[in-house]
Amino acid sequence: MKRKVILGMIIVLAILITGCTQAPATTDDQDTGTETKTEETADAVTTASIVDTEEAFIKAISKDGTWLIATLNDLKIDSDLVLDGDFVNGKKDDAGNDIVQRKIGLYTQDEARNVTARFTLTAPKLTINSPKASIEHGTFVGDLYVNASDFQLKGQKIEGNLYFTTPEAQATFMMDETSSVTGVQELKQ
Repeated sequence: MKRKVILGMIIVLAILITGCTQAPATTDDQDTGTETKTEETADAVTTASIVDTEEAFIKAISKDGTWLIATLNDLKIDSDLVLDGDFVNGKKDDAGNDIVQRKIGLYTQDEARNVTARFTLTAPKLTINSPKASIEHGTFVGDLYVNASDFQLKGQKIEGNLYFTTPEAQATFMMDETSSVTGVQELKQ
């Protein structure tokens, strides 16, 4: 089983690195691998962050973090969390524009992109400030506050409440048929 998990991690990392090319930027931060963009585009273009500790997860979701945060195990964090910053995923749309995206992946996958393990993130509160963000294929235990537009749940279970802080955040929210929220889903301004 341990071999499968390690193999899965290596495959996920390889897929993410090859699928996430970096766009040119105005400055380069050698320590984090983050490139800061000019003001008319996203704040940063980065590769994925594969995390297995509370500290690494908190750094990865910050405005100086990465567009994709992938966990390798369950995480329990006793403080409120904030997914912050505008990021692009290294891909272009049909018009040649950078694609804005932010993703918390609470899972591992195999080379065929089949989910091989799902993980639980526990925190009192998670606030989503990054536009076009998603949480995917795991469980979040706590209350989720959505400030940003186009937030998505994909194969995700929320054991708690889902609060939208603006009508736009609520109107642009999407949840697939495999996702669920055990608590209320309501506008809370």
